[in-house]
Amino acid sequence: MSAGTATIEKAVPEDLDALVALENRCFETDRLSRRSFRRWLGARHCAFFVARVDARLAGYCLIIFLRGTTLARLYSIAVDPDFRGLGIARQLIDEGERAAVDDGRLFLRLEVGVDNEAGINLYRSLGYQPFGVYHQYYEDDNDALRMQKCVRRYTGAEANRSIPWIRQTTTFSCGPAALMMAMGGVDPVRIPTLHEELQIWREATTIFMTSGHGGCHPVGLALAGRRRGYDVEVWLNQPGTLFLDGVRSENKKRVVELVHMDYIDQARQQDLPLLYREFSDRDLAEAFDRGQVPVILISTYRLDGKKAPHWVTMSGYDEDCLYVHDPDPDPEEQSASGIDSQYLPIARRDFTAMSRFGRSQLRTAVLVKGRIPQ
Repeated sequence: MSAGTATIEKAVPEDLDALVALENRCFETDRLSRRSFRRWLGARHCAFFVARVDARLAGYCLIIFLRGTTLARLYSIAVDPDFRGLGIARQLIDEGERAAVDDGRLFLRLEVGVDNEAGINLYRSLGYQPFGVYHQYYEDDNDALRMQKCVRRYTGAEANRSIPWIRQTTTFSCGPAALMMAMGGVDPVRIPTLHEELQIWREATTIFMTSGHGGCHPVGLALAGRRRGYDVEVWLNQPGTLFLDGVRSENKKRVVELVHMDYIDQARQQDLPLLYREFSDRDLAEAFDRGQVPVILISTYRLDGKKAPHWVTMSGYDEDCLYVHDPDPDPEEQSASGIDSQYLPIARRDFTAMSRFGRSQLRTAVLVKGRIPQ
């Protein structure tokens, strides 16, 4: 397709050499490698466009689609210095936004150097709004301004209160990290530690799961929060022992049952509220409005196809989406810093299915309400 000064086309493997040459010409640091370009040229969860002027590659734009969410990210964009000032960057971004909309995305996010005045002005003129800063983000220790645009015609996210993002440090401690985020959301002066993350897992683990280390039981998480001085309650859509789906060993099943019964007994002894009820995204939003922070169990099937239980923390909502902090960033999408794991917009229609786990369709949440008065 053609528009303005350049022809915008999908990038193809034959563009690899020209892309690497353009990258080296445009950037001194934070360059995409030849290997990265090759990977993105063959990736499914992205939109990769190039701009050509008289058959010469004048620029490129790479948009990645974050699986399981309605979020897209402007991963990288470059325009050859010989062709700057001609509106090519604007053309590339426009095409990227259309691709994001076609893929069902609601928001497009990006990072830009805080001293890149021209870039910031361009993004502002296209409707992007700043919503945060990442310090020492780039290889030269420069800070990055985070900007976002709703690329579909929906009401933008409200200025919900800040929820800290905490990355899980093991493959099995999403529950403790999610609980620590929720406790930090109602208690901003709280300082999380690795010791606490591991201790909470020890207090809340089911011991066994389908494979690997045990996950965290919602009542176990709630009890861990109560021990740390927080007012909590648990929502469950069903009685009975949780997480037996897929546990084949009768011995392991018996252990999981004993752990479940022990947590229930402890909760009753401590008058910890266990509400057996169906609940919806609207119920979670209302709880959030009351100052509570829900920690929600989801199935990762829509994220990675593995159908594993995973805990996330609700960090906001609007008319169309619930937002969550995911403690487990995807290293393949350069998100180890958590950029792509904070305030993830999940369409409410998708969240309904995502928040059910296993054959039993388990739905559960732990609500952290605040500190218990001393």
